[in-house]
Amino acid sequence: MDEVLVVCPHCGKVNRASREKLAGGLRPDCGACGATLFPGAIEAKDDADFERHVARTNLPILVDFWAAWCGPCKMMAPQFAAAAKKMDGSARFLKVDTESLQQTAARFNIRSIPTMVMIVNGREIARQAGATDASNIIRWAMSHGVHA
Repeated sequence: MDEVLVVCPHCGKVNRASREKLAGGLRPDCGACGATLFPGAIEAKDDADFERHVARTNLPILVDFWAAWCGPCKMMAPQFAAAAKKMDGSARFLKVDTESLQQTAARFNIRSIPTMVMIVNGREIARQAGATDASNIIRWAMSHGVHA
């Protein structure tokens, strides 16, 4: 059985899930804490939490680098959430507040926000700067190998 590894956004434990079941719409709960593994876009709590998701999840990770003071970031937030809701299970949608997670923002050399970064197997494979809508986020993700 082809499985994915996904980090629980609540307790941080690694869980296994069937790709086939995820593709069929099943959204499993964490085996440790019982919380849903795919609640839509999630916020990285700190730099270590971000690293845990990147290092231990084998799904593509779509990261939205943003800040609370950024107008375009505020406009894009519901669009990112809508794309996450539609594609959750085929990718992890992770938000990074550049003001709180400065080390992570520096590691990815974030110079403008919002910036989306696609990470696969721990490596950045694509990035896009600027606000966009849900359909363009989905299209961009699919153009980099994420299946809806």
